[in-house]
Amino acid sequence: MFPACYGLRGEGDDLGPTVTDANVLLGRINPARPIGALPSLDVGAARTAIERHVGGPLGLTAEAAAEAILTVANANMAGAMRLVSIERGHDPARFAYMPFGGGGALHVCAMMREVGISAGLIPRYPGVSSALGCAIADMRHDFVQTLNRPLARLDADELLAQIGRMSDAGRQALDSAGVPFERIRREVELDMLYQGQTHTVAAAIEDAALQGVPAALAGAIAGAFERAYEQAFGRILQGVPMRVLNLRVTMIGERPKFDLRVLAPDPDHGRDEPIGSRDVHHDGRWWPTPIYERLALPVGFTIEGPALFEQPDTTIWLEPGFVSRVDALGNLVVRPAGGNNA
Repeated sequence: MFPACYGLRGEGDDLGPTVTDANVLLGRINPARPIGALPSLDVGAARTAIERHVGGPLGLTAEAAAEAILTVANANMAGAMRLVSIERGHDPARFAYMPFGGGGALHVCAMMREVGISAGLIPRYPGVSSALGCAIADMRHDFVQTLNRPLARLDADELLAQIGRMSDAGRQALDSAGVPFERIRREVELDMLYQGQTHTVAAAIEDAALQGVPAALAGAIAGAFERAYEQAFGRILQGVPMRVLNLRVTMIGERPKFDLRVLAPDPDHGRDEPIGSRDVHHDGRWWPTPIYERLALPVGFTIEGPALFEQPDTTIWLEPGFVSRVDALGNLVVRPAGGNNA
């Protein structure tokens, strides 16, 4: 669904507002400098959609309704982050939040507040981080074959032959990509469980075991499973038969490492003066807010919010109560004001 402010909805469309509409109405996105090919954004259309679908039914002003939209959106994103952190036993305060995409950096401070994250790390070009990752990440192909048999009845020669076939298929897939690799490596895992269980544990099988005597392979597999099971559950089940459910073979082509220093700011052409200012609505009122050309900021530049940082692929909203600093690689490091901003 296109945001109302894009002006691309058909005549008669009565669709609700989007998060982008809320950010535009609250002054966080510059309507005269949108991301993409649009020449400008229609603030009036955003206001109309918000008033009609949210503000009117709830008895809120357009600005209060826009803030309500962002509150709900932030709560949904925070819930997803808690799912992969707190609910897995991790303390979010030990991690940094790295937003990406064209809109992610507009919510960095809100996510830090909602989840209790102590730092935000906004990469040099967050709007193209996914594309950059695709270009520099190692290439991998995963293969899986169901075996579903007791370890005691596993034929070592048959298993090694199957691993060889899957490895060859992976190498062929990597070769067909036409990408230069520094090396190709293989990972072999067996999804295993004790007889009578329903949940598996991944047991990594070392290459040394696969290249050794086939008769010793069952013992190496049993040892790998017991180590993985004990690490996961703190104990092993003596005397209970083991079962092999799946064979997994992964072939990984390692690309040359990308030197992030090529993205660092030019030390001879930094500019730390604001390029303008506009009012941004936050926490129930309008805040006079300086605007900075993010990619021109020198290393070490530090400022306390409110502030906006604009660049071709994203806009960064630094809330009051937070401080940001440009690190040596051009990343923008965000922390709560008054904390350790090193």
